[in-house]
Amino acid sequence: MTTKDPSCKQVIVLMNSDNMVKFMSSSSNHIININRLLKNIKSECKADYIRVENSGIIIVTDKVMSVLDLQTIKKYVKNLNQINANKVETSQLPQPKSYLRIIGLLYLMKNINIPITLDVVEKILKNNHIFNNILIAS
Repeated sequence: MTTKDPSCKQVIVLMNSDNMVKFMSSSSNHIININRLLKNIKSECKADYIRVENSGIIIVTDKVMSVLDLQTIKKYVKNLNQINANKVETSQLPQPKSYLRIIGLLYLMKNINIPITLDVVEKILKNNHIFNNILIAS
């Protein structure tokens, strides 16, 4: 699922439409309860509001959340009595996609004057932990 402006200040909770209606009927209470739970774990993050999207709800916060904040919200939603927990998928942060386009490399490998090719770039990217889960497309 995508949103207009994804950020790490949003939690996406995928659920069916029946659960969304039940959840949104007392959304102000859910905001209060989520903020209380976040305060209990000494989080600096606070839930601002909840909105409905096509396939679930989005809980918008005032700051970027930590993993503990996300787990706390997930646990809260899964333990609600008024919704069917089997129809709720795991809470997740939006997954923005970034693209890096390498137009051309003008450099030669050190001391051998051989041009740097796509194979060399791929090996460097795959061996660097910063580029885990990166897909290379041509």
